[in-house]
Amino acid sequence: MINIAIVEDDENDAKLLESCLIRYFEESGEKCSISKFNSAQTFLVVSKRFSIVFMDIELPDMDGMTAAEKLRQTDENIVLIFVTNMAQFAIRGYMVDALDFIVKPVVYEDFIVKLRKAVARASGFGQHEVTVNLLGEGVKRINISSIRYVEVIGHTLSYHTDGGTYQVYGTLKNCEELLGSGFVRCNNCYLVNLRYVYSVKGYTVYVDGEELKISQPRKKAFMKALNNFLGSGG
Repeated sequence: MINIAIVEDDENDAKLLESCLIRYFEESGEKCSISKFNSAQTFLVVSKRFSIVFMDIELPDMDGMTAAEKLRQTDENIVLIFVTNMAQFAIRGYMVDALDFIVKPVVYEDFIVKLRKAVARASGFGQHEVTVNLLGEGVKRINISSIRYVEVIGHTLSYHTDGGTYQVYGTLKNCEELLGSGFVRCNNCYLVNLRYVYSVKGYTVYVDGEELKISQPRKKAFMKALNNFLGSGG
């Protein structure tokens, strides 16, 4: 089941999008759930329920581009498609990782080409992300492949990712179990994503430009895991 949101204040445009979605999923035999919102702020409150969102640019309370920027602060993975007749926003769309633009009025044959891409991307995310409770900032979904390493200080975990650093309360042991294979401790403070290891020199591992220390007790196990990872084509 794919949960899809339509954020559109024009009732006719929203109904047209909904009918295109219903037609596509009936023809494909896949299942979806569709929710409509006429306000960006209302959508943002419940955005984590959805895998795909069709966002109008011209909205009464907050323009779609601003809403998308707020959305990306908490959700890197939701698939975003803008629906607009304002072509000048196309360049800004790449800044919020919009998958595509659909120009009004929506034409079904053009629509399904972009919808197929959205469904393919959305179907690939759920199995490759973790949901964490950020300290004082609510819930966030993080793509596992974007995590370079996790650092622990006291009871605070810092997820260092391609998109920034996010702090949560927890233990490195629980984090290790959550992230699974491909993540190995180099000492008691760091859990490293082996995909980002550039090189190892002595007791230093270079992770995407950063230097992390390898403890003597963990050196052998870390190097074995790294060699196995590289040998498996990881």
